[in-house]
Amino acid sequence: MKHYSFPAFALTVLLLFAGCKKKNSEIAPDQDMSPVQFIFTSDAHYGLTRSTFRGNSKVDAHIVNAAMVAKMNSLPDLILPDDGGVNAGKKIGSVDYILEAGDIANRMETSTTVQTAAQSWQQFNMDYLQSVTLKNKNNKKTELFVVPGNHDVSNSIGFYGMMSPLTDASSMANIYNLMLNAPVAKTAATFNYNTDRINYSREIAGVHFCFIQMWPDSAVRIWLNKDLQNVAGSTPVIIVAHDQPAVVSNHFTNPNGTFSINPVDKFDNVLDEHFKDGKVPTVTANIEQRAFAAFLKLHPNIKAYLHGHVHESKFYVWNGPDNDLNLNAVSADSPMKGLISANDETKLSFQFGAIDPKTMTMTIRECFWNVNPSAPAEPVKWGNMVTIKLR
Repeated sequence: MKHYSFPAFALTVLLLFAGCKKKNSEIAPDQDMSPVQFIFTSDAHYGLTRSTFRGNSKVDAHIVNAAMVAKMNSLPDLILPDDGGVNAGKKIGSVDYILEAGDIANRMETSTTVQTAAQSWQQFNMDYLQSVTLKNKNNKKTELFVVPGNHDVSNSIGFYGMMSPLTDASSMANIYNLMLNAPVAKTAATFNYNTDRINYSREIAGVHFCFIQMWPDSAVRIWLNKDLQNVAGSTPVIIVAHDQPAVVSNHFTNPNGTFSINPVDKFDNVLDEHFKDGKVPTVTANIEQRAFAAFLKLHPNIKAYLHGHVHESKFYVWNGPDNDLNLNAVSADSPMKGLISANDETKLSFQFGAIDPKTMTMTIRECFWNVNPSAPAEPVKWGNMVTIKLR
């Protein structure tokens, strides 16, 4: 065994550490510095029906999502608005990534006559994995990144409302297999929610994307801390999750009795952390949000947070429970449960993002994809936009 004197050993550690930091904080000289472009969407909710869509009633999610994907496929020929954002006034040409923030399958509650998670995943696979014709700037198939939503999780662990079947972990198992490249593929029968966690990260245009399971509770923050150890403080970080920063209380684990999922307490148990703010899910999760806020203060290079769940296209700044933060947040509309678009299908949207690694800025534009239901071939319409300085 080779022995080091303390100074030599310390110098070796520092050099290794510095090398690691350099690797994750700098873009190689020969790396492509042109902007990357991505689509951000959420809450496909396969199994539900829309009340109306393009002149028809009770339209299945498979039809609606397929229509949205078809409109995504039309983007390369379009020109971005001349709005001062990244790639403004330029032809789109390529789409490098699609980000999907969960709730692939709707919860299998008997009250809504929802199909199994297995059937929902088959339809998602057909629409988002097989029917997407988009290519990245290297003329390769656009890559898909997915995180699970609370409906996907509830299907795998059960719910306090009656479901049929009682559990079906198909969407969770398939997201796990797709995103973690599991050496042994999980099935609905072998997927274990207690151990099979869907947290992963990717480097995109000099930005470190953290794709996490549900929300950054104490369990996920352990993974995040470990993941961010190898990321330089100068590298921008973006979190992609299903739940919004101001997380809903009922998603936490039941703090009562045997901590079970039951119709009296009405906690979903889709987050590991036990609810600390009280015994009922109707009070605000201030303690848990403050813990996440403290984490963000330790990692000021976390510059943006993309999420679903609220079913609303929105750009905003999350200030935290004590109004002492400025985290840029973007939420995505749902094709099936939109806060606005459920009643006005002309407001159906997804978000279109572009990151410029030279200036470290990101522009996200609202893309209305069903502006004229009677003329589906009509081009998309651009809505609001936001440009975020990542460094």
